[in-house]
Amino acid sequence: MRRIRPRRSPAVPLLIALWAGAAAVLWLWWDNTPSLADNTSKILAAGRITGLLAGYLMALVVLQMARVPALERRVGTDRVARWHAMTGRYTLCLVLAHVFLIMWGYALQAGKGLGDIVQQTTDSINQLPDMGKAAIGTGLLFVIGILSIGGVRRLIGYDTWYHVHLLTYASVYMTFWHQITTGNEFAVEPAAKTFWYGLYGVVTALVVWYRILTPIRLNLRHRMRVEAVIEETPGIVSVLISGRKLHRMGAEAGHFFRWRFMAPGMRFSSHPYSLSAAPRPDMLRITVKAIGDHTERLRELTPGTKVWAEGPYGAMTAQRRSRGKVLLVAGGVGITPMRALFETLPGASGDITLLYRANSTQDLALWGELAKIADERGARLMYAVNSPEGERPDISAESLQRKIPDIDDHDVFMCGPPGFAQSVYEALRGAGVPARRIHHESFEM
Repeated sequence: MRRIRPRRSPAVPLLIALWAGAAAVLWLWWDNTPSLADNTSKILAAGRITGLLAGYLMALVVLQMARVPALERRVGTDRVARWHAMTGRYTLCLVLAHVFLIMWGYALQAGKGLGDIVQQTTDSINQLPDMGKAAIGTGLLFVIGILSIGGVRRLIGYDTWYHVHLLTYASVYMTFWHQITTGNEFAVEPAAKTFWYGLYGVVTALVVWYRILTPIRLNLRHRMRVEAVIEETPGIVSVLISGRKLHRMGAEAGHFFRWRFMAPGMRFSSHPYSLSAAPRPDMLRITVKAIGDHTERLRELTPGTKVWAEGPYGAMTAQRRSRGKVLLVAGGVGITPMRALFETLPGASGDITLLYRANSTQDLALWGELAKIADERGARLMYAVNSPEGERPDISAESLQRKIPDIDDHDVFMCGPPGFAQSVYEALRGAGVPARRIHHESFEM
């Protein structure tokens, strides 16, 4: 306990590096841009810079999908996912601006007007090298962007969205080549072309290593299978997963894996579930609430079913801890990583407190285990449920301070639905807990 040294997130240095890369792209454009004497030159220059920035951001979009451990376990999967979504939106806007401005500029060069931009686009696709592939890649990117809009994504379902989203790789590949063959900067600057090949080459290598080779090695080595399925409460089941030398996977309490069960109707679905108990050399456990087709099928798994896993991922582990005292806050099925942390976080009697929010006492999954852990460790265990009349419990800054007078000297780990997490976060800030000591992850992407 005297050696608590929290592992800091590298998010700020990474963001500085990404902005430095964007500045280098701007300099490349500026260094190769002649004087802008007329409107046509200005429009073409604007089209070139939007294209260069779009190409740079496309590489970042793929990098953020590569499951690089330094990002997934240090920055946090949820934060990287938000970066990915934001970068994707900017990329799509820049691509559309690039296509419009470049085609408009080409039309003006040919003595045409804005009304001829569609014909100019068709002519460019037919005449310029690699433009046909670029057009297909741009179309794919546009489809992916539309299906990633919140309302549309909820309509099509997670599995459909996930598999369509993988077409991002094809989109990036098909749009890459026209950047090299038609990009003015790469034609006049061999060093720029080398840099661009290097950027995309490194990103491709990371994707192949961490998205393909690393999962294959992990699953061939550990050979995981379903050991048993246990119903904890109505609608919530635990899946016990056995395997070989599981302690060498590097998993910790607070981590999650992306799980694929080789059972009918589930082979092509990969979903993130947190560990709900401390990892053991021969056993892992997840606890899941039935809220969709995939989670409903978990209760039907039979012992011996093969399991394919990717991970471990997530940054909400004991390595984020900076204080001796810790408050764990769980909402609903968010109890799963909190239960694992409640069991494993070092602490003297009274140092660890768990607050569990549920609709009713019947919904308090794993309560027997939590009570046993609290008794053995001298930890505090509290729950907050609705009243018989349905009134929600008071989880405010004032109530937290009454229950935990020194709450401002705690680290807080939190997991639950987005609305719950936001309200508790505001209550914690109101109770004097600094933002840097509130650790939470959300899988709402």
